[in-house]
Amino acid sequence: MKKITIFVVSDSVGETGEAAVKAAVSQFRPDFDGVRIRKFPHINKRELLEKIVHIAVLNEATIIFTLVAVEMRQAMQELAMQNQIPAIDLLGSMIDLIGQTTGEKPLQKPGLVHKLDDDYFKKIEAIEFAVKYDDGQDPRGILLADIVLVGVSRTSKTPLSQYLAHKSYKVANVPLVPEVTAPSELWEIDPKKCFGLVITPEKLNNIRKERLITLGLTEDAFYAQQSRIEQEISYFYSIVDKIGCQAIDVTNRAVEETAHKIIDLYERECK
Repeated sequence: MKKITIFVVSDSVGETGEAAVKAAVSQFRPDFDGVRIRKFPHINKRELLEKIVHIAVLNEATIIFTLVAVEMRQAMQELAMQNQIPAIDLLGSMIDLIGQTTGEKPLQKPGLVHKLDDDYFKKIEAIEFAVKYDDGQDPRGILLADIVLVGVSRTSKTPLSQYLAHKSYKVANVPLVPEVTAPSELWEIDPKKCFGLVITPEKLNNIRKERLITLGLTEDAFYAQQSRIEQEISYFYSIVDKIGCQAIDVTNRAVEETAHKIIDLYERECK
């Protein structure tokens, strides 16, 4: 298998270039076997570009760069051509196109997309909120949340809460267990901002068995028994019906897919 070495060169933190590289590489190596991605952030001098190109030659690397200053972009292209190193200007063509269509000049200031603005602090607040009110730790968060998730164990409540938090939504999630009385706060919220997460008994059975094995326990524990799972799902539906909220089947959905569905429903119904 041929090794893939890619250098991501940026005048900011390099997240944009790294994300694009990973998206492209995953089409060939989903598990990133034989792939090396190295970031060079905060590059603002030609001398640094020269050193990076030298290292790239030694490592037979491809260079992906996100540089906003015209002089730095041109220098990177020139050095890459002189040393016969494949290089892709990820932002240059888009910046040039927008400039041509608007007649405006780019600011050429690195890191503007990551500036500490209101949106940034809102996201941080949402992430902290999701951690504080995860897994029913404090039912008071139910009344403060933008979105409330309910579901039985192993229906991706926590990762979904974190994903939505990174989209700046305050999320509280509540586990539903037949032997534990559901928090009274669930009956006080707007049903439109509450979403039940459900999964087929067969899929949940497999997930729970794998979880037990990971913990070093036997897979025939009560937690993973089919009858127990069916009891929990039946209880789940009784709670969802009482709240009057929508149930979303997460059986074969990625967290991102479920999140986008919830966001779409929330924005349409609650905004």
